[in-house]
Amino acid sequence: MAMSARRFFQRPRRWRATVVLSALAAIAAAWLFGLAAFADNIPRVPPPDGRRTEAIVVLTGGSGRMNVGLELLAAKQARKLLVSGVYRGVDVAELLRVSKQSPADVECCIALGYTADSTRGNAAETAAWMRENGFRSLRLVTANYHMQRSLLEFQAAMPGLEIVPHPVIPDHVKLDHWWQWPGTASLIVTEYCKFLLAWLTIALPPMPATS
Repeated sequence: MAMSARRFFQRPRRWRATVVLSALAAIAAAWLFGLAAFADNIPRVPPPDGRRTEAIVVLTGGSGRMNVGLELLAAKQARKLLVSGVYRGVDVAELLRVSKQSPADVECCIALGYTADSTRGNAAETAAWMRENGFRSLRLVTANYHMQRSLLEFQAAMPGLEIVPHPVIPDHVKLDHWWQWPGTASLIVTEYCKFLLAWLTIALPPMPATS
């Protein structure tokens, strides 16, 4: 490694600059290709799949997610529902009031998770809740643009469990020609960067502890 670095810096400056620029161009091209693939894989329509799972998990943070989760629970698509990432002080009755749902229908089957403050936290909180209840399958409800990163984190936290994606389609996210919509473009680029960071964190081995 030291010899290779020495040889590199012994080459002419113009040659070194060409190598560096070529490497940066290749990285940029790979990033753009990945961004295009990421955006293309964002679900455009709600899932047609109606199979039951043991649990439904709703990730807070976006409009429409709670209502979809409650509708799935009311339709008996699962036995229990976990809402992960709830603010402390909010209870089931408050969530049902905001969502305009009848407490008598589903209140008994809802659990709230207060510890998560990130997608990785959602996955850890859900994994603990799934173990506590002995569940082996869940339906994951979150926004369509957030689903790829959520699945990555959930599958890493719960290998071997069945995770059925149930993306919610927000009205404000314009996926057709998304690059022409500044708000959607910013959202997708940000989510793609977070997805890459999550993938690297999961894929790379942990750093050895230092004394």
